Amino acid sequence: MKKLKVLTVFGTRPEAIKMAPLVKALEKNDQIQSIVCVTAQHREMLDMVLRIFEIKPDYDLNIMKNRQSLSDITVGVLKGIEEVLNKEEPDIILVHGDTSTTFTAALAAFYQKIKVGHVEAGLRTGNMYSPYPEEINRKLTATLANLHFAPTEENYKNLINEGIDGKNIFITGNTVIDALLQVVKPNYFFKVDELNKIDFVNKKVIAMTCHRRENQGKPMEDIFEAIKEVVAADESVEVIYPVHLSPAVREIAFRVLGDVKGVHLIEPLEYEDFANLMNKAYMIITDSGGLQEEAPSLGKPILVVRTETERPEAVAAGTVRVVGVNKENIVKETRKLLQDNHEYNQMANAINPYGDGRSSERIVKALLDNIGIL
Repeated sequence: MKKLKVLTVFGTRPEAIKMAPLVKALEKNDQIQSIVCVTAQHREMLDMVLRIFEIKPDYDLNIMKNRQSLSDITVGVLKGIEEVLNKEEPDIILVHGDTSTTFTAALAAFYQKIKVGHVEAGLRTGNMYSPYPEEINRKLTATLANLHFAPTEENYKNLINEGIDGKNIFITGNTVIDALLQVVKPNYFFKVDELNKIDFVNKKVIAMTCHRRENQGKPMEDIFEAIKEVVAADESVEVIYPVHLSPAVREIAFRVLGDVKGVHLIEPLEYEDFANLMNKAYMIITDSGGLQEEAPSLGKPILVVRTETERPEAVAAGTVRVVGVNKENIVKETRKLLQDNHEYNQMANAINPYGDGRSSERIVKALLDNIGIL
C-alpha cells in the first residue's frame, strides 16, 4: 500500500512548538511517510524547540540573515522550498498559522500544483496591518490551501464567510495544547538557574513577552514604562521578561527596563523552561498570539498589549483581556489583577476554549480520510 507522503514546513519558534506534536503523530502513523523541512526563519529559537521534541529535519534551508526583511524571508523560502518540492513531490504540504514561511511555502506548493493543508486556519482580526504581516499571511494561505484545520468554531465561521467550502474545514482544537501538556511538570527544575532563585510562592511574578513588529518603537516604550511603574509601586511584584533576539526589541527593553529592580531581563528560554515559567507565574502580559491559547490551559490570566486579537474566543471565555498599548491602561489593568482577588479568580478559572490535547490526532485522521477526495 502506497503511503501518503506529507511534507511539514515551518521556520519559527512558535510554529515549531505547535507543529512538533503533529510531526510526532505523523511519524507514528504507518500509513504516512513524514518529511520535515525547516526554513530557519528564526535560527536559534527554532533549534531550541527541535532539540526538546527530538525532531531532526530532513531539510534545513537556513535562510536567516541579520536584520532580515520580509522580502529576504519570502525570496529565501520560495527558492529553497522549490528545490525540496521538486525532489520529494509530496502528496500534500502542511504549513502552520501566519508566518512568512507559511504563506511562501503554500505559494511554492501552489506553483507546483501540490495540495496544501493549513494548520491553525481561520484566525482573523479584520485589520490587515495588525498583526503585521501575519493577518495577510493567514488570509493568503487560506486562499491557497485545500484543507483547513481550524482550532475553534469561530475560526470555522471566519473561513465559511470567506467562501471556503465547509467540507474542507475541520475543527481540531489547537496543537499548542498538545505540546504544552507534554512539557509542564509540577516539580519542574529550570535549566536557567536564575529562575530557580525566584520566589514564586511569596511574590506575584508576571511572565512577560513583547516583540511584535507593530509594537516596536513608541508603543513598546509605553508598554515597558507601564511595567516599570507597576513594579516600582509594589515590592511584591517581579517581572520575568525573556527578551526577544530582535535588535530593535532589545535596544528598547534594556534602555527602559535594564536597571529596574524587580525586572529580570533574561535571554530567550527553551520551550520547556518558558512553559513551566507560565505555569508558576501569577499572571502573563504579552503581545504574542500563541500565549493567548496556552495560558488558559494553565489557569493564568493574560493581558494582551495589542489593539486587536485574532483569538476572540479567549476574550469571550474571560481568560484574556486586550488592554492596548496605552501606558495608563496597562498600569490600571495590571494593578486590578494584582490587587483584586475577585477579578483575578474570574480570569484564572475561566474555561479554556482551545482544546484537550488531541488536536494532532484529529489532523492526522482528517488527512487520511480526505486526501483522496481533493
